[in-house]
Parts: sequence; C-alpha cells; structure tokens
Amino acid sequence: MKGLPQFHFISGLPRSGSTLLSAILLQNPRFHAGMTSPVGSLFSSVLQQCSAGSEFGSVIDTNLRRRLLRGLFDSYYADKADKPVIFDTNRHWCARLPALQDLFPQAKTIACVRNVAWVLDSLERLYRANPFENTKLFNDDDERNTVYSRCETLAQRNRLVGFAWTALKEAYYGDNAESLLIVDYDLLTQAPERVMRLVYAFIDEPWFEHDFNHLAYDAPAFDQALGVAGLHKVKPRAVSYTHL
Repeated sequence: MKGLPQFHFISGLPRSGSTLLSAILLQNPRFHAGMTSPVGSLFSSVLQQCSAGSEFGSVIDTNLRRRLLRGLFDSYYADKADKPVIFDTNRHWCARLPALQDLFPQAKTIACVRNVAWVLDSLERLYRANPFENTKLFNDDDERNTVYSRCETLAQRNRLVGFAWTALKEAYYGDNAESLLIVDYDLLTQAPERVMRLVYAFIDEPWFEHDFNHLAYDAPAFDQALGVAGLHKVKPRAVSYTHL
C-alpha cells in the first residue's frame, strides 16, 4: 500500500502565474498540479455546516471536523494515488493557513504575486478580448459598464482581486508565514529555473530538470463557462528564459 501523498498549496493573486507554475510542476512525474480546484469551496461549505449556528454544529466536535475536511482532499485526489506530491490551487488557501497547517503540518503554500495594477490590466485585457460575452466576473451592467466600474468591482474586498489581496496580506503577516513562499510573476517568467530551484528547496523535494521552452496548459471548457476565454491558457512561450 502506498503512503499518503504530501500536499502543498498554490494561492495568491489572480493573473499572477499560478497556472504557469502548475504547468511547470506538471512536467515532474512525481507531481500533480492544476488550475483552481473546487476543494477550497468544498472546504468552506463543510466547515460552515459543522460550525456554530448550523443544525449539526453542536454534534460535530473538532476532531470529527478535521477528519471530514481532510477527507475532502483524500477523496478528491483518490485517482492521483500514483503522485507522491499534490499541489492544490485556490485563492482561499492564503486565508486558511491555520487550518492547513493543522491538517498538513509539513505543507507549504506558494503564493503567486504581481503588481495589482498589472493584475487588473490583465483582467481588463481579457474582458476586452471577449466583447460579445458577459463574463460571470460581474453580476450586472452597473459593475461591467466601464473600465472604471470593472476595476472598482474587482478590487472590492469580497471580489476576485480584492479578496485575494487581503487574504495574501493575512498570510504574509500572520502566524503561519514561515510556511509561505512568495513567487513574483515577473521573476517566474524571466528566470524560471532560478525561481523553481527556490520552490524545490522550499518544499524539500529533489530537483527535476524542467523544459521551460515547452510549457502548455489550457482549460477552455472552464474558461468558456466563466465567460473569460483564455483565462487559464499557458502558451509554450510563456516564459522568456534568462539568467538573472
């Protein structure tokens, strides 16, 4: 019987290289990584049903909550039993470090970051590239009408960029910051080997020789359902390999 996989987590800001990082990690046959998974949302839903104020909160103790939440990971990734290391991606993980460290004491979280102005610019460019689609990033015309309303909406504390930004700050300044590695988008694209060697050292895994000139990742069905074509597309020339 194979041992349980080691879990690590990818989080941080949108449009900041998390999908690119996953595409790189996927080249290592020991690893599984990908775009945002539903585990983070399932985690929040289960915790809500177990907590004070719910019908079952009083009969589900802390140890049972741990087993239920840990079981989400084991069940969701049951078909990846051949992968010793699994990276789950979700922007919520930066706000869940205390729980993650309790469930997975050896786990590390890699937070992909980028200048917030460029994050908003990247999202705006994607929006403009799909002018015949009302993306689900916005709830109504008041939010999507102009570039100003779109940026203001995305930057709100409970929206795509604003939430990720505040969650990142919580992780960075919190008690579990030692389990957090910040990966800058520009460095990842310009000096991928240097950054990846740092990642491998941080998660205590042996180095794997990656081919940074042949990277590819795409999730067209997911992106189309969201109304943002190309959101998770990584092109083979996503990195410009240089030594810094």
